[in-house]
Amino acid sequence: MLGFFKKKGEQPEEEQRVRNTENKQFKEFAARFRQEELSILAVTGANGFGGGRAGTEKLWTASIGLTAWMEEDSPDIHRGEFVLSTIGDEQLLEVLRRRTRPDFIIKFRGRVSEDGKRLLLLDLPEPGFDSDLKAILEEQKKPVTFWEEGLGTFTLDRQVDWFETEVDWLGTEISLVFDQDENRADCVRNAKALLADAASWDKRVREYAADDLLTSANDWAEQMEDEEPQEITKEQFMERMELESIEIRADGSFEFWFADGDMFYGHSIHVSGDMEKGPDRADMEG
Repeated sequence: MLGFFKKKGEQPEEEQRVRNTENKQFKEFAARFRQEELSILAVTGANGFGGGRAGTEKLWTASIGLTAWMEEDSPDIHRGEFVLSTIGDEQLLEVLRRRTRPDFIIKFRGRVSEDGKRLLLLDLPEPGFDSDLKAILEEQKKPVTFWEEGLGTFTLDRQVDWFETEVDWLGTEISLVFDQDENRADCVRNAKALLADAASWDKRVREYAADDLLTSANDWAEQMEDEEPQEITKEQFMERMELESIEIRADGSFEFWFADGDMFYGHSIHVSGDMEKGPDRADMEG
């Protein structure tokens, strides 16, 4: 079992109580996997280890995506989308982040779920090698791109699974984004429609954000300013918004992301909606 580090200053009774809780959480998690322990070689994906924890739990669930794995003594390679995970404390999570790089081959002891899609990590991973896995790794690291007339060359960002290009929006270069799983032809059509009427959409989205968030922006200014704050007008709010990216989907829904022009002290302004009804939600985020 991983990550059960002694906490400084704990009394024996408290330490034992914590360890019992940790053991219970790990055992419940491990029960989802087959009992057989295997020596496994695997290819990691584009992202490193991440962690999550429910409010009442003491330990974190640490996980990383895999694109291929095999038993060390078997020629059979499993390819697809897999998740390698374990239960541990924050110290373990940091160790796993340091030791396990994205786009890498690792070796570890583990157990596999019944469907083969999830793997349980039982020890600290170390670098591994297999010539077939190496070929898979080199292939997945190659850039994936496509070119679309009027929009330019899109490149797949594997960390977030979207295609991205730079386009001109009323004299400003912004990112245009399609989710990898969306229908590409529909996304292209909707993007071109947005760009063809950029001035109208720009005004419409900014006005919606100003109507929803102007009061909040002035509340922030009042709370944060040392001196008497100057009230932000609707026109000033719209002007200070700095468009950074647009995500467009096959069904015509969109998300505009703006820098806030320091109205919310570095947070983003996010406006969503669709091309039929227009913007329908504005938030300050980040």
